[in-house]
Amino acid sequence: MSSLKFIRYGAWAAVAALAIGAGYVTVSQMQNGGGTSQTASVASIGGPFTLVRADGTTVTDKDFAGKPLAIFFGFTFCPDVCPTTLSDLQGWIEQLGPDADRMNYAFVSVDPERDTPEVIGDYVAAFDPRITPLTGSREQIDAVIKAYRVYAKKVPLDGGGYTMDHSAMIYLMDGSNRFVGTIAYEEDPATALQKLKNLIARNGA
Repeated sequence: MSSLKFIRYGAWAAVAALAIGAGYVTVSQMQNGGGTSQTASVASIGGPFTLVRADGTTVTDKDFAGKPLAIFFGFTFCPDVCPTTLSDLQGWIEQLGPDADRMNYAFVSVDPERDTPEVIGDYVAAFDPRITPLTGSREQIDAVIKAYRVYAKKVPLDGGGYTMDHSAMIYLMDGSNRFVGTIAYEEDPATALQKLKNLIARNGA
């Protein structure tokens, strides 16, 4: 199996299985009316983080408090998965209309050695300004990857250089930074949009 196929299918399936196995609130619960009730087991995906915006200023999880968060982990040299996902997210934001401002959106680099604040800022600016580009030191990125249980691995390329295998889903967090589900890579657009609508409605309930 190629590394790209692993990005698309293997990584997101592993995290989804982890979430379901631990008894977390699942995506299917969100699809069926918003998933307002929590299971007895508290999700251990997510947590405090400190990262850096495109302008070089520090941002923490507290800066996103009070609104749901759609957060995606990738890298700017990504040939397919990342630009496709960010383009999809851009489209859903547009379809949400005024309700889009009731959510936060973030793209976090798993490749901080190449994704400087300026680089990731220019990259994300090509999609939607409401998506916050985030990077940081290797230590900061490793910490947020661990908190969100993201799979990310450097893979050497023939002839030099490297690419990154990484989880390919969008993580959905409520206004208290609690994990409530995911949007899979290339998920049905109508289903994905409904998940965002449900998350917004849930936060306003």
